[in-house]
Amino acid sequence: PLIFHILKSTDPALWMGSSLTATCTVSPERGLHANTMYWTLNGKRLPSSTYGLLSTNGLSVTLHRLNGSQQQSGDNLVCHSRDGHVLAGSCLYVGMPPEKPVNLTCWSRNTKDLSCKWTPGGRGETFIKTKYTLKYKLRWYGRERECEDYSTGKRYTCYIPKDLALFTPYEIWVEASNQLGTATSDVITLDILDVVTTDPPDNVHVSRVGELEDQLTVRWGSPPALKDFLFQAKYQIRYRLEDSTEWKLVDDVGNQTSCRLAGLREGTVYFVQVRCNPVGIYGSRKAGIWSDWSHPTAASTPHSEPLQSGSCDPKSGEQNSTLRRELKQFFGWVRKHACGCSGMSIKLYDQWRVWLQKSHKTRNHVGKNNIPFISVPAQHRLHGYAQ
Repeated sequence: PLIFHILKSTDPALWMGSSLTATCTVSPERGLHANTMYWTLNGKRLPSSTYGLLSTNGLSVTLHRLNGSQQQSGDNLVCHSRDGHVLAGSCLYVGMPPEKPVNLTCWSRNTKDLSCKWTPGGRGETFIKTKYTLKYKLRWYGRERECEDYSTGKRYTCYIPKDLALFTPYEIWVEASNQLGTATSDVITLDILDVVTTDPPDNVHVSRVGELEDQLTVRWGSPPALKDFLFQAKYQIRYRLEDSTEWKLVDDVGNQTSCRLAGLREGTVYFVQVRCNPVGIYGSRKAGIWSDWSHPTAASTPHSEPLQSGSCDPKSGEQNSTLRRELKQFFGWVRKHACGCSGMSIKLYDQWRVWLQKSHKTRNHVGKNNIPFISVPAQHRLHGYAQ
């Protein structure tokens, strides 16, 4: 076991599972006898079976198979006199050396800065204070630099706010160190333009589509921070019911800044969010990084008008019921076979829906020969479509 004199040694750093013997010796002039002294670890009195009487004024304690420190500031091992006064003390740092950091990834917001995050290697717990340092340099020239801003509020993250070069790759890595050793991550190489993300789309508006009770239109603005850059934006929409936590994703919006959602429930509140992926900034061939989602925007679909009762012609009511059932089956089949946004024109579909609702209000009697036929190619999708 490691042996140290508690009055003469610096605070020791020990591997987990190791043993330690500490000694506490007081001046004879103090008139204290070793039999009246005792030891505590983190405020808890240690059993006398761990003590060793060295002399009339010297007492040792031996600890075997040490566990990791309970706090990163160290475990307090203290020697006391009978009345509890502290005679001497030391901090024990018991833990493990760091393992190689992994999962190092970086992103740049609008090409102006760089943020990086990583994961500690192994199980991640060293039980003693471990320092992580993000380092970077231009690949072919330039001096090694250290990231200085670790105050982002997230662990294992560092922020470089400025003075970054474009069109030149960087080498980036993380070093981990504590009193028991050091470890270095793999070096990643990246160009700032290949890891650009942006702010969520702003001015997101969700509105009704006339009297159509199962549709909403979503419109938003392109990223203002990238207005001077050459790039191709991609967008995604997600929406959910007010009383649900499950989002439905519309993935094929492309670079349009509006989309119509269809197949919704009538008289229902929906929450909608949009996010952006700035693809191909200045010719970059990387996929780009999705922005955060915009703040949820709420809107409700209209309630459908109920069929008016009191018709004097029962045959007319039967025809109306049959027509509605057949049309419901037809459009249900269309919606079942597709979802997402596409570029097809749906003006005829809208006209038919408005016409149908007005026909209910005015009690027009529509026969089967008056049903408008809509030819919808199977590849077109109606659950969300561009305008």
